[in-house]
Amino acid sequence: MYTQPLWGLSMGLCLPYASVYMLNLGLSDAQVGFVATVCMCSQAGCAFLSGPVTDKLGRRKTTAIFDIVAWCIPCLIWWRAEGFWFFFVAALCNGAMQLPANSWDCLLIEDAEKSQITKIHSLMVAAMHVSVLFAPISAILFSRLTLVPAIRILYLNASVVMALKLSLLFVFSRETAIGKRRIEESRGKSIFSLAAGYGDVLKMIIKSRGTIFVMVVTAVASIVGMINNTFWQVIVHKKLLVPDVYLPFFPILKSMIVIAFLFFVAPHLTRGGMLKLSLLTAFGCYFIGQTLLILAPVEGPVKYAVLCISLMFDSFGSGYLFMLSKSLAAFYINPEERARVQAIKSLIIMASTAPFGWIAGLLSGFSRNFPFILNLCLLAIGLCATHIFYRSQKNSKIPL
Repeated sequence: MYTQPLWGLSMGLCLPYASVYMLNLGLSDAQVGFVATVCMCSQAGCAFLSGPVTDKLGRRKTTAIFDIVAWCIPCLIWWRAEGFWFFFVAALCNGAMQLPANSWDCLLIEDAEKSQITKIHSLMVAAMHVSVLFAPISAILFSRLTLVPAIRILYLNASVVMALKLSLLFVFSRETAIGKRRIEESRGKSIFSLAAGYGDVLKMIIKSRGTIFVMVVTAVASIVGMINNTFWQVIVHKKLLVPDVYLPFFPILKSMIVIAFLFFVAPHLTRGGMLKLSLLTAFGCYFIGQTLLILAPVEGPVKYAVLCISLMFDSFGSGYLFMLSKSLAAFYINPEERARVQAIKSLIIMASTAPFGWIAGLLSGFSRNFPFILNLCLLAIGLCATHIFYRSQKNSKIPL
């Protein structure tokens, strides 16, 4: 957890502007969406291997190796990017994030008490948003250098800081108890022979209504998050005509809201472990935020007030939904098979998410509002799925 603020000081400073950066380098909306789809397809392939690789190499080593491939190398490519093919190659490398996403999650919670899991995930999200302290750096760079040169500097910084983060994590972390056992059980076996056991894991998933529900919630959150992260700056910059120099202040506001929410609001909402109410609240806030974004006026200072209110609901909804989906997975997934179940879950979610980047890009080519109208439909599906699942549950409480 101590290394997690370095994510905010690295990737947190540049990822919010990735889509605007691509547009300014000559990519079309459809190409921006296609790059997001390429990244998701790459993630799906890596998700398939993430379980066996995590079990064979261990949680700690897998995180160290593949975070370099997924973040440090793409940052160097983004730094020197000149056109579509640079972003295509970087997206393929960036898809490797599913390997350390699995191993990092196991490393984070496998030795933790169940009663502490939600608090751990809250701290993780808050630490990721600590970039709010450094975001004025982006604003200064944007005002002095303009958007493209400023983002190039931020990507170079991200590569160096991420390398430092990974080095510190590897040196000071220790393998989990389950991780040590899985390394011994995987010794002498190939990655693909370990992957052959996915059939039994898939049967385990199918038999668990809780795991299937977790996958539905996570898939909706993943698709909406991808579309929002890819096209939020696009609609703000290209439709609402917000100047470059103001763009860094929106991530600052979002980070402040998420941190305040996780520390002061979320503990009260999760008290008693009422999952149905918590999930409905998360989906509902997200829905309101996306609606306000679509309705924001193009002219006049009112648009800034509407954007801020929209961002507040978006931040509440996305942060809360992320925390809940992670916590649900921790409670419903068999801990002894966590790596392989997480791998199958990630594979299915990435495969279902992948087409939506390209679809949203095509929609954005017709109207900047259309990707967010698609998000409203997806969030409505999440609301319905939550209501249906908990209607058949005798007890909708877990120890959050």
